[in-house]
Amino acid sequence: MADKVIRLDRQLRYQGTVLKIYEDTVLANGHEAHWDFIHHDGAAAVVPVMDDGKILMVRQYRNALDRETLEIPAGKLDAPGEPKRLCAHRELEEETGYRSEDLEYLISINTTVAFCDEAIDIFVARNLIPSHQHLDEDEVIDVEAWELDDLLKLIYEGKMSDGKTVAAICAYAVKCCRS
Repeated sequence: MADKVIRLDRQLRYQGTVLKIYEDTVLANGHEAHWDFIHHDGAAAVVPVMDDGKILMVRQYRNALDRETLEIPAGKLDAPGEPKRLCAHRELEEETGYRSEDLEYLISINTTVAFCDEAIDIFVARNLIPSHQHLDEDEVIDVEAWELDDLLKLIYEGKMSDGKTVAAICAYAVKCCRS
């Protein structure tokens, strides 16, 4: 590798409810450059597996894509440092209307390493207990039960593009279902 990259400065340019956007000044290959950096406090997600093996998925509108997407339940931490397992428990019930005391760690991912530090821990939830959805006032979420093979087909056909969901379903298929 050529010269190391050295961060010279970081300036906050925007702070929203979910993220902070910074402008970094770096020295890269002997040249000063300006890079965007987005900070996210982190999130957790869940692969909810029903007793019959079907996976509960959530369908919701995503403003960035201007369309509905099919995803695993997920959400941001309520505060920096919140245990991700606690966040996963909360998001499972809020979005699907099911609880579980049987959460198993599956995988951790960084969503977009080129410019964002968002990290998501993903868990598998089994022994689901019916409860009630607790949606935010601006959330509209439909819950659907899917066969794993059908979800894999959507991924391989390019019809499912949410990174956390693709990683989670593929990891679940390899780690939990294939010998």
